[in-house]
Amino acid sequence: MEITEVRAKRINGDNRLVGIAAITIDNCFVVHELRIIEGKNGLFVAMPSRKMPNGDYKDVAHPINSETRAMIEKAVLDKYHEIPEIKSEEE
Repeated sequence: MEITEVRAKRINGDNRLVGIAAITIDNCFVVHELRIIEGKNGLFVAMPSRKMPNGDYKDVAHPINSETRAMIEKAVLDKYHEIPEIKSEEE
């Protein structure tokens, strides 16, 4: 499996969500709505999820092994770091 394209966008907000991304796998399958989150130990990538009737969130798509998760996270965060930071209105 190869991640052939990554698109990412910074989000300026007051919460932990700092960006969103989409990846293309093998030039034939796209996964949208990956969320880039500022956690206690730095940035991480959250998989697309849906809110269930009981209020819990369940992943819509996710890697089934840690190697694939690490590959996706590295590709998304590398692309995110290439994007210029959003300047606040005070600057």
